[in-house]
Amino acid sequence: MSWFESFILGLVQGLTEFLPISSSAHLRLTAAFAGWHDPGAAFTAITQIGTEAAVLIYFRKDIARIISAWSRSLVNKEMRRDHDAQMGWLVIVGSLPIGILGVTFKDQIEGPFRDLRLIATTLIVMGVVLGIADRLAARDETGGRHRAARARKSLEQLNVRDGLIFGICQAMALVPGVSRSGATISGGLLMGYRREAAARYSFLLAIPAVLASGAFELKDAGEGHVSWGPTIFATLIAFVVGYAVIAWFMKFITTKSFMPFVYYRILLGIVLIVLVLSGALSPHAGESVG
Repeated sequence: MSWFESFILGLVQGLTEFLPISSSAHLRLTAAFAGWHDPGAAFTAITQIGTEAAVLIYFRKDIARIISAWSRSLVNKEMRRDHDAQMGWLVIVGSLPIGILGVTFKDQIEGPFRDLRLIATTLIVMGVVLGIADRLAARDETGGRHRAARARKSLEQLNVRDGLIFGICQAMALVPGVSRSGATISGGLLMGYRREAAARYSFLLAIPAVLASGAFELKDAGEGHVSWGPTIFATLIAFVVGYAVIAWFMKFITTKSFMPFVYYRILLGIVLIVLVLSGALSPHAGESVG
C-alpha cells in the first residue's frame, strides 16, 4: 500500500465511520473502484481505532462520568441506582453480541462477507430499514392530522433488554455494508428512542467493540501488502477527520432526518449491482492479493 492510498483510505474511514453508510463498505469500494488491493479486515479494524479515539475525546466528559460511577458502584450498592453506573453495565451488556459473533465468524468477515454483491445488498436493505425507522420517528415527533405527537424515549429509559437489542444490531455491522451506526440507530429508532439518544448510545457502545477488534487485529497489520507505516498514517487521518464529522453529525441529527443517507445507500447499492451484473466490476475486485 502506498502512502497516497493510505491517505485516501484514512480520509474515507474518517468521513464514513459515524455516518449510517458503512465505513467498511466504503473502504472496500474505494479500493475496488481505484483498482487497488482490498485493504482487508485488519486494516479496517485498526483504522477504526483512530475514529474511536475521536469518540473518546468528543464524549470524554460522558465517558469519565460513566467510568467513575460504574467503578464506584462495584463497592457501593447505593451507586447502582445511578444512571451513569447503569450505563456502564449497559455498554458491557450491549458489547457481548458483537464480541461473541466477531470471534465466531472471523473467517467469514475476512473472506466471503467482503463480496461486493453482498455489500450492495446490505447497503440497500439496511437503507430501507433506516428509512422506515426514520419515518416512524418523524411521525412520533410531529404527530399528524389525526394524531398527537408522541414523546420518544431518552437514554435514561434504557434497560438491559433494549441494551442487548442495540448490541445485536451493532453485531450486524460485522457484514460490510450494514453500518455500525446505521444498524444501532435504526434499532434505537424502532424501539422508540430519540434520534440523538440512539446515536449517542451507538457511539458509546462502539468504543469497547472497536478498540478490542483493533487490538485483536494488530498482529495482522504488517501482513500482505499493508505495512505498519501506511496503516498508522491512515489511522491518524481517520482520527482528525472523524472528530470533525462526529461534531457535525451530532448537530445535524437534532434537526434533520436520516433520509439523505437512506437515498445515498440505496443509490450506491443499485449502482454497484449494475456494475457487477454488467461485468464492469468483479464482485471480488482487489481480493486476489492481500
